[in-house]
Amino acid sequence: MTVHFIGAGPGNPELLTLRAQNLISSSPVCLYAGSLIPSEVIKFCPQNAKIVNAAKLNLDQIIHEIVQANNEGNDVSRLHSGDLSIWSAMGEQIQRIKNKGIEISVTPGIPAFSAAAASLEKELTLPYLSQSVVLTRISGRASTVPESENLENFAKTKAVLAIHLSVNRLYEIVENLLPYYGRTCPAAIVWRASWPDEKIVLGDLNKFKDFKIGKDDRGAIIFVGKTLGEEKVLESSLYSKDYDRRFRPIGINP
Repeated sequence: MTVHFIGAGPGNPELLTLRAQNLISSSPVCLYAGSLIPSEVIKFCPQNAKIVNAAKLNLDQIIHEIVQANNEGNDVSRLHSGDLSIWSAMGEQIQRIKNKGIEISVTPGIPAFSAAAASLEKELTLPYLSQSVVLTRISGRASTVPESENLENFAKTKAVLAIHLSVNRLYEIVENLLPYYGRTCPAAIVWRASWPDEKIVLGDLNKFKDFKIGKDDRGAIIFVGKTLGEEKVLESSLYSKDYDRRFRPIGINP
């Protein structure tokens, strides 16, 4: 028996990996992360599968479901949204499961920030503008952020910021970033990237200072950084006709 931790992607079922779909369709038990997982993904479960909405359970109850499946010899597909490497609560589950001697596997998924960048049709790391993307959040009820990782410290780098799980505190975020990025720095908010009701708002950082967030406007990513703008992209050396590379040599290196 194996518990398959599966990144179910940002929402669009067509962005589910083939490996993820195969594991879901072959597991007799499925625990999924509530409304973050679309019904179209759940439809890949076997016809007689036991399907449990884990959003209604605490950690003890989740582990109980897994132990019960293990006792019955049934594999479990444990579905989380996006990718499991960030903000998935996978680590605490794996710790308990391994302590019980139960095997696991981990299948990555497309993270929400990648889907959001695709919706914006943007490359986040452009030559001469920015070569770093910081995935971060601000402290919330479920988890606090170390002081060394506050927004001001990241803002000093002028890297592109992809701020998750924090849109309800947009005013606070903008106030903290304005001294470092400036009023005219490009910014964007993408709600529910890749879902049918996806919403995008573009502007400069100052525009979002007084932007009103609806009480149901959750699941958004805030992007801040120069690469989100409309200025001309400066070309890198990678595809330059004068750039000598292993698979496209232009001469004999000394």
